[in-house]
Amino acid sequence: MSMGISEEIKQSKFTSERQKAAINLFYTSNWLSEKLRAFLSNDDLTPQQFNVLRILRGSHPEPLSTLQIRERMLDKMSDTSRIVDRLVKKELVKKGTCKADKRLVDINITENGLDLLSRLDENSQDLDNHLNGISEEDAETLSTILDKIRDNYISTGDK
Repeated sequence: MSMGISEEIKQSKFTSERQKAAINLFYTSNWLSEKLRAFLSNDDLTPQQFNVLRILRGSHPEPLSTLQIRERMLDKMSDTSRIVDRLVKKELVKKGTCKADKRLVDINITENGLDLLSRLDENSQDLDNHLNGISEEDAETLSTILDKIRDNYISTGDK
């Protein structure tokens, strides 16, 4: 049987249920991040590199600029240029001069990158299994709640 957040972090008092929920969200996010890092470790990928590859696959065959990639990143604080350079060295993406604006750089995923993502997709059930404790309906509800948290934050003028 699983432990609740109170047992996991050995804290029984919270100032409110919202504080408890926020701490639970942070804790679970970190827990899932560790599971993702372990999933990607055999392929020498970081979660940020994986995110960039998925973004580029989504736009394939159209290239994206580093700015466009950064806008779509899950981790907005990532150094996109450095991540792309590391992926170029691994031959998972390629850089080229933008035809429309020679000052910009186009980034495309390579066949190696697409092949790697396909292989990871075949094993993605390993990641999905971490959410087996909830139904599809629960997962949809959770996504809706998380969207509400961000939507409320944005609608109050905070960014």
